Amino acid sequence: MTYDLVAQTPSAEDYRRLREVSGLSPKTQEAAERGLRGTLFAVTILFEGRTIAMGRVIGDGGCFYQVVDMAVEPEHQGRGLGKRIFAALMDWLHENAPKSAYVSLIADGDARHLYAKYGFEPVTPASIGMALWIGGRPAKGT
Repeated sequence: MTYDLVAQTPSAEDYRRLREVSGLSPKTQEAAERGLRGTLFAVTILFEGRTIAMGRVIGDGGCFYQVVDMAVEPEHQGRGLGKRIFAALMDWLHENAPKSAYVSLIADGDARHLYAKYGFEPVTPASIGMALWIGGRPAKGT
């Protein structure tokens, strides 16, 4: 199987589909369109010309960055695609973020082991992650 990693922001349709099939919370079309415009850097993975995975970096472009939307279609999981995406995001961050930048992410489940290999560590007990969901908490993950 040939997977092509491309530096591009996914379409709103691919974004919404990948979030849902990978177990992330669904987003409305409006939210997806607005949010994707705020992407600092993104990669997608194409299989036979179709987007089957993605990851993004968002933030203010100087002080704060966040890795979000790490998603791979279930039938393509377990092939190292998430690692390829994350490595590309990290390469971009190391090339573009200032030395004092704070890069954060939310690690779901075992993904924390991958992120730890790149130097990410829990911020507790000094800090604790907090969230507010406009319109109520989604039924699925974050």
